Amino acid sequence: MSDAYNALQLMIVVASRQLKDGATVVVGTGAPCAAAMLAQKTHAADLLMLFEAGGFSPILPTMPVSVGDSRTAHQCLVATSMTEIFEMCARGEVDYAFLGGAQIDRRGNLNSTCIGPWAQPKVRLPGSGGANDLASLCWNTLVLTPHDSRRFVERCDFVTTPGYLEGPGARERAGLFPGAGPKTIITDLCIFDFDDDKQLRVISLHPGVDRQRVVDNTGFEPRFADDLTETDPPTAQELGILRNDVDPHGFIIGR
Repeated sequence: MSDAYNALQLMIVVASRQLKDGATVVVGTGAPCAAAMLAQKTHAADLLMLFEAGGFSPILPTMPVSVGDSRTAHQCLVATSMTEIFEMCARGEVDYAFLGGAQIDRRGNLNSTCIGPWAQPKVRLPGSGGANDLASLCWNTLVLTPHDSRRFVERCDFVTTPGYLEGPGARERAGLFPGAGPKTIITDLCIFDFDDDKQLRVISLHPGVDRQRVVDNTGFEPRFADDLTETDPPTAQELGILRNDVDPHGFIIGR
């Protein structure tokens, strides 16, 4: 097995490392599900996966193709409903949620509604689904996204999903849980967290990526941590489990 990896494989491995053993995470299909499965099979055996359609802590035999796939209830603790999953979020019982969007701004707000003015958009997008609820109610939002200047913008054309809104204290003023919000943004170039001013900050560059490449692909001037590091590459063990046990046919990770 080759230790070489593609950008998506790196992103999935990095995302899996964010998930703590014994935590709860709402996952969709695709890369977030692969990250959660990898975490379960490496360092977080007691990670509880929740699926929007109602699957509560299944043991996934293979990668599901949708949140309503029957595999999301395979040997689960409870086969419940979408209502119960979101009620758990509202009770503050969910640690992590994976999200994405067409745009993300420097405050971590996400847009999956429209590009351009709401009344006359250039592109109409699918909308929120459960994303607004999850970002509003889960303690830690994680985002997996490609990195380019069209996606990373100074200000979202439409805020579908709250990050830190206008800045420090804005989520709390909106009635959301104190201390909750986006925590980590993982791209194919770097890892962001948020500084004390609730703005995106690059904390780690992926192998082979320099600061200028991040600057060139970000639609605003990105901040960099003083103790900027290089992302640890995937280990042979992580790659082996991802390729052989999580996604053996390469539907998500490719080859």
